[in-house]
Amino acid sequence: MNFHFLHDSESSITIKEVTSQYTIVLSDSDILSRVCGTNDSNIKLIENHLGIPVFTRGNEISIDTEDLSVQQEFKFIIDRIVDEISESGENSVDMIHSILNTGFESGSFNSQFNAGKYAVSIPGATRKIYPKTKNQAELVKAFRKNDLVFAEGPAGSGKTFLAVAEALSLVLSKKVNSIVLTRPIVEAGESLGFLPGDLEDKINPYLRPLYDSMNACLPREIVHKLTENGIIEIAPLAYMRGRTLNNCAVILDEAQNTTKEQMKMFLTRMGENSKIFITGDVTQIDLPKRCPSGLVNALEVLKNIEEISIIRLDGQDVVRSPLVRKIVQAYENEQERE
Repeated sequence: MNFHFLHDSESSITIKEVTSQYTIVLSDSDILSRVCGTNDSNIKLIENHLGIPVFTRGNEISIDTEDLSVQQEFKFIIDRIVDEISESGENSVDMIHSILNTGFESGSFNSQFNAGKYAVSIPGATRKIYPKTKNQAELVKAFRKNDLVFAEGPAGSGKTFLAVAEALSLVLSKKVNSIVLTRPIVEAGESLGFLPGDLEDKINPYLRPLYDSMNACLPREIVHKLTENGIIEIAPLAYMRGRTLNNCAVILDEAQNTTKEQMKMFLTRMGENSKIFITGDVTQIDLPKRCPSGLVNALEVLKNIEEISIIRLDGQDVVRSPLVRKIVQAYENEQERE
């Protein structure tokens, strides 16, 4: 038998091919045990998905096939599981199902939705950011293709997190000079003018979700340094009027709470070499009932412009928690009945 060892520099696994056998060598047997799951529950899910047996020995996991697409799919699955375990320690059934349902169409590997292909690499980060569903992969693809992207979907569907990850990748790879974070301020009984501190102190609580996403992608000290140096800028939407945003990645979050006039004003701020990512959830509009949402209006008015991507995520894309996914799905079902 001829043995061939291949090391993937972008992952923590080694591949060993023995004739028709395709083997992945993990760093140690403990990692393999966690990949397999309790009573090999994960292995059973992988076998059902691939339609072929999966073998383990020591710190090796293998399949017996010469089909390159199946080998590619198998490597992707194991690499993703190892990545998730290393990052969060999680190896739940829901996580395995999420991986198995990413990047595959009608039971075969589909490069169009290959999560490995659309992983976001951020210089200085400890890991890549993988899209976890087909729609999330479509969103990353849209970020790379077009300069103006709308991402509309429910809470926990990854739209803001992926927008932040892509923006950090752009600025740290020096494709743009800065990141601008903004969102409409829809107040709930407390005026910004009466909150303590300067402008940054006043708006920071509203932008906390964006900072949480950045801190999940990079060490906190790097995010702090980028903010201190002005590379990451926070700005209330109202302060955008009159500006031209050149050479930057701009994220407008919670866009469902913009008015039509605010959305038009924001969209016309776009300058040269800029990327604009607009995220929102049209089911969580906090505007007065008689005030139309700028996001809802923009999605309709701009839907036929080829250079603009509109990606809609749904309850199946919720990765925050299995319970959140069920909650979102229940509300979507109620909306459909109405």
